Amino acid sequence: MENVLRPVIVIGGSVVLTLLIGWATDRLLRQADQRHGETPLWGLLRRARVPYQLVLCTALLRGSYDEAKLLEANEVGIGRLLTLTLIGSSAWLVIRIAGAVVETTYSRYARASHDAARVRRVRTQVTLITRVVAAIVGVVAVAAMLLTFPAMRAAGASLLASAGIIGIVAGVAAQSTLSNVFAGLQIAFGDMVRIGDTVVVDGEWGTVEEITLTFLTVRTWDERRITMPVSYFTSKPFENWSRGTPQMTGIVYWHLDHSAPLEAMREKLRDILRECPSWDGRTYALDVTDTTPNTMEVRALMTAKDSDDVWTVRVTVRERMIRWLVQEHPYALPRVNTADATLPGARSALDGGRNRRAAADPQHPDRG
Repeated sequence: MENVLRPVIVIGGSVVLTLLIGWATDRLLRQADQRHGETPLWGLLRRARVPYQLVLCTALLRGSYDEAKLLEANEVGIGRLLTLTLIGSSAWLVIRIAGAVVETTYSRYARASHDAARVRRVRTQVTLITRVVAAIVGVVAVAAMLLTFPAMRAAGASLLASAGIIGIVAGVAAQSTLSNVFAGLQIAFGDMVRIGDTVVVDGEWGTVEEITLTFLTVRTWDERRITMPVSYFTSKPFENWSRGTPQMTGIVYWHLDHSAPLEAMREKLRDILRECPSWDGRTYALDVTDTTPNTMEVRALMTAKDSDDVWTVRVTVRERMIRWLVQEHPYALPRVNTADATLPGARSALDGGRNRRAAADPQHPDRG
């Protein structure tokens, strides 16, 4: 009877005590979150209640396992399983706590800073720092798990203590996977590209949505996602429209007839921009940039505060200018010449024949 009650009491007591401590801790964190609404730390720490309770329960079971003498036939296996669970849950808890601290620091900085570009830079760095911490804690946890096995203990200790591990890591870093990891760190702290930046890569225009240690995701204007290795941004040129100041100059082209009213178009461009809220009011211009035998190329320039607004200004100007030309100056639109071409000699002979026929025929319409 004692052999049955002892495991039930130990396991049940550990679970009940874990639930009580977890409930009390969660209640304290909730009260702290309500009192200190200016910081999200306490609310973020509540997300770690699952690994926290798992650590508590595993630690209680592991501490009472030897004293309670549970399942003596499988003592070694169960004890090792509890140890591995304790190491894994502790790593999980550390990652959650570190993420909460880093996210709280970023939130405070974002509220205090008025520079959007700098906030995006810090956000990128915070994201990658969190991933680096998670990777380091994960590697340490796996190493600690391996060291619990007697067969791996000697090999693991000698491998970690030897200086040769540095050479191995350096050699593997030349490969694609770790080279992307180092490229991700270079992007985060080199301020090359940040989350939220507008970039053009391989002819695709979009916004940087996610940056990890190995890849970067760009969300295009039509809601597609382009996933690229971060090493691309450290080895090839790309356009970053958010680098420095986000202000941009938009360009619109028209191919019009040579008789197009340029001065009237300049005045109409000014009126269109004044009615467009996306124009930032800095400058505008309209000029002839090229000519062909049938048309001339007219270019309009206009400014906006960022890439989204410059796109809106461009499409607005293009649409309204074409509509105005169709309604007020249709002759300015490109025309195709369909008149028959005749040589000068053939034209003279044709006129002479027509005059002779007019002289011979009293009823001819050309005879005066």
